[in-house]
Amino acid sequence: MPVTIDEKFESRRITTGANPSVELIYIARGSNDDVEVMNAALAAVPASYNLMPLQDVSIEPTGELLWSVTVKYAVSNVIPPPPTGGSTFSFDTGGGTQHITQSKHTTPYKKPGSLTDPPDHKGAIGVDGNTVNGVDIVVPTYHFSETHYLDDSLVTIAYRGILNNLHGHVNDAPFKGLAAGECLFLGASGSKRNDSDWEINFRFAGLPNATNFSIGDIPVTQKNGWDYLWVSYEQNKDSGSKELATTPQYVYVEQVYEMGDFSLLGIGV
Repeated sequence: MPVTIDEKFESRRITTGANPSVELIYIARGSNDDVEVMNAALAAVPASYNLMPLQDVSIEPTGELLWSVTVKYAVSNVIPPPPTGGSTFSFDTGGGTQHITQSKHTTPYKKPGSLTDPPDHKGAIGVDGNTVNGVDIVVPTYHFSETHYLDDSLVTIAYRGILNNLHGHVNDAPFKGLAAGECLFLGASGSKRNDSDWEINFRFAGLPNATNFSIGDIPVTQKNGWDYLWVSYEQNKDSGSKELATTPQYVYVEQVYEMGDFSLLGIGV
């Protein structure tokens, strides 16, 4: 005997608002086999209702050869996970701190009645005798991360070794809109999402390169973003104030991170 599906009079319970839904109720007749009844219900009910997709179908026996079938349609607010090969992106510009000993510009003041101008320390900050104390400032550090869903065949032991070896390296070529020397790889963490792919989060930080600037009277042609710059000072008599001034003598730009080929990460450049 074929299974028949008929909608009940008290069907179509509708909810509106931020999460609209509708519930349809049917009567199924003609079988005591739950699989047969479910298959018949799935074949009979529409795939959508008023543009809302089908969410679930449930059946419940109510008598000999009789079943109650409840069908729910709703707008889903759940964002489906990205497919294998997809990715997501996040960033912040919260910045970091850096200890500096040179200012961008100095405005000196003297006490009233003084006949001499303050000694010119050429931008040195916090000069105390022959000591330059400096100050901690906030610097614009661009942090960003990308989560990629990589096919299981790509995440080999060798690939995981590449991630480990590139951790703490700086890009040797343009990468994600940052020039060579500006992007630091902060590492990756991952786990297997299912039998076919891995979810891996890659973390980076960016600092801008600087070219053709001066520290005191010393020209500096190049400092990559993640290089470390420090200054050696000397004391000389200031021609204006006739007092000792502590001024930059040498500037050192130190490469403190190894350069690396970020194309080996396999997430584009």
